[in-house]
Amino acid sequence: MITGIPKNYHIIADIGYIPLVWMAPKLFRFEEEKTAATLCQLSSAADVAYSLITDAPWGAVKLISYKTHALIDVAQGVVALTASLALPVRNKRARNTLLAMGVTGLVVGTLSWIGSKRNK
Repeated sequence: MITGIPKNYHIIADIGYIPLVWMAPKLFRFEEEKTAATLCQLSSAADVAYSLITDAPWGAVKLISYKTHALIDVAQGVVALTASLALPVRNKRARNTLLAMGVTGLVVGTLSWIGSKRNK
């Protein structure tokens, strides 16, 4: 049975995701792909913002529920997957980064949503 990611452990995923996605254009050498690079930085910055307003131990201001945070992660995953397929991204590393962001958002977001349902 899948129990999901509990609220107290989700921050581990965010701590890895946020800086890696922010630095991805430089790390994986696709800074010339402006749209993909911008999407990485927007995704990373958004994750910081909604993490800080989540009703979790790491949240500075408790405005949104952990369940909502998880659903935003899923939505970000859908956006990244869609962008990897729909945008004219020529650099394979940029496209693969967007694909990885999408899969990560869908998996972590879904498991976190499941965790939010089980850990009330």
